[in-house]
Amino acid sequence: MKAAELLEHISSVQTFKKFGRVTRVVGLMIESQGPDSSIGDVCKIHVNTVKHGHQEILAEVVGFKDEIVVLMPYTSLREISIGCLVEGTGVPLEVKVGTELIGKVLDSMGYPIDGSSLPKGLTTVQTEEDPPNPLTRPPIDEILEVGVKAIDGMLTVGKGQRVGIFAGSGVGKSTLLGMIARNTVADLNVIALIGERGREVREFIERDLGEEGLKRSIVVAATSDQPALMRIKGAFTATAIAEYFRNRGLNVMLMMDSVTRVAMAQREIGLATGEPPAQKGYTPSVFGILPKLLERTGTNEKGSITAFYTVLVDGDDMNEPIADTVRGILDGHIVLDRTLANKGQYPAINILKSVSRLMNHIATPEHVKAAEYLRELYFTYEKSEDLINIGAYKKGTSKEIDEAIYYEPLITSYLKQGYMDKVSMEDSVAELVKLSTGGVK
Repeated sequence: MKAAELLEHISSVQTFKKFGRVTRVVGLMIESQGPDSSIGDVCKIHVNTVKHGHQEILAEVVGFKDEIVVLMPYTSLREISIGCLVEGTGVPLEVKVGTELIGKVLDSMGYPIDGSSLPKGLTTVQTEEDPPNPLTRPPIDEILEVGVKAIDGMLTVGKGQRVGIFAGSGVGKSTLLGMIARNTVADLNVIALIGERGREVREFIERDLGEEGLKRSIVVAATSDQPALMRIKGAFTATAIAEYFRNRGLNVMLMMDSVTRVAMAQREIGLATGEPPAQKGYTPSVFGILPKLLERTGTNEKGSITAFYTVLVDGDDMNEPIADTVRGILDGHIVLDRTLANKGQYPAINILKSVSRLMNHIATPEHVKAAEYLRELYFTYEKSEDLINIGAYKKGTSKEIDEAIYYEPLITSYLKQGYMDKVSMEDSVAELVKLSTGGVK
């Protein structure tokens, strides 16, 4: 270590520690008399138990009441009692990042879930950072291949684009994420599983992601049984990891399942700290945290983070508060339709309700023209479907409807893709253009 670095390290060392004591525990919250802290600082609560001896429980400062510090623990409240010593660290949550983490499954604190120790030589980063300056974000002008025909062909995504995947439960969000993670040409995947059932984490890794997908991925998992703060930190930790690799010039793919559960966790914290409920019970802080999280991805002057966020819509209601807010922030949305899934069309992407806001700027004119033409035909068929099904429409009445009837099974066949199939961008576009120039038979 050089002398200048050594002096800087010595000057940053705390020569004294700040302490407080637990005075009250209410619900999810711990109230403490001191220490001097700021919102977001991490504190250590010292507990002594007969079974485990001395332990340090990490908690975060989430608010203040008069001169009382309000904390929320990252783990259980079970062993905390009145009078426990609270040590202030003076710093927010930090995690260690590096290429050595590729292929590992981490918790929200950045530690391997399998109990192994962290590799040496990692870099420490804060989980909460500001989004890139808008004027330093290069325009998105390059296509990112994801290996899914319906997306590459009809909803083309660019490097650094942020897209929402909107669907009700059980329509195939996780399966689609697995397909994208395995097939994408991005340099690295960072996958955040937020609020998932414990059973689903291993299933996603082994079944949806697969061994080959895991070799080029870092997975951050925060299951539904963990405290609300851990679920939120899982999303921020995954984003911080993606930012680290973006700043080293990589094209990173960030996938988060789901941003809805991040919002629900923030609602729990907001209600516990006394925030009034607003839209459908969501507190104002929920609508403040979403743009801070989602705007951190995208491009900067060094690399890019292409992000896919799943949004769980209650009762397939696309206009519920979280879905509406997220849709307004992101650069496009993919809607998975339960009706299509019931028909056996997978991935169940409804191309009429989905949009990529950047496709017209990054795809070739021939590609865009072919996609728009097939979309129009699909819309024409859907608008006339009831008449066609009951036999009220006679062939020859409308040239547009005749053309739509011919093309509908061909378009549906194009949109279908096997779970383990990978289709290159070149093949997807070539098939799309060929289909659009087929004419009525």
